[in-house]
Amino acid sequence: MSSLRIKRCCRSLHLTIGENDRVYAPRDTRKRSIAAERLLRCRPTFSKSLLVSVAVSKLGCSPLFFVELGVKVDGRYYRDVLLKQQMLPVMCRIAGDTYVFQQDSAPAHCARDTVRLLQQETPELISPHLWPPNSPDLNPVDYRV
Repeated sequence: MSSLRIKRCCRSLHLTIGENDRVYAPRDTRKRSIAAERLLRCRPTFSKSLLVSVAVSKLGCSPLFFVELGVKVDGRYYRDVLLKQQMLPVMCRIAGDTYVFQQDSAPAHCARDTVRLLQQETPELISPHLWPPNSPDLNPVDYRV
């Protein structure tokens, strides 16, 4: 068989399904029509991530707050779980009412309801719009974990 014919055959049979699944089948084949044992499971490109939050002040640090695997940290989760239940009560115990709350400009931090909550519940707030979005050199949390 000529190499050109082999290349043409391979092109017509390769099918990528999703980011990590591959199978060799005719191009017009649907994933649901392929038996699961025929799918070639490839190693994921990225490792699983772990989300951690911590409150830091010159008076002390909070414990690390771990976000459960699979939870999407949107504005509501950030406000209701991380801020109200975890970070703000700890910061009040550590610093009382003498701290400035600062965070980066992640979407959950910039949500209107989140900013409104922080304006009401913290002694002083540096707006997320004034802080660079990716600033590891300015972020003490990157050196805590």
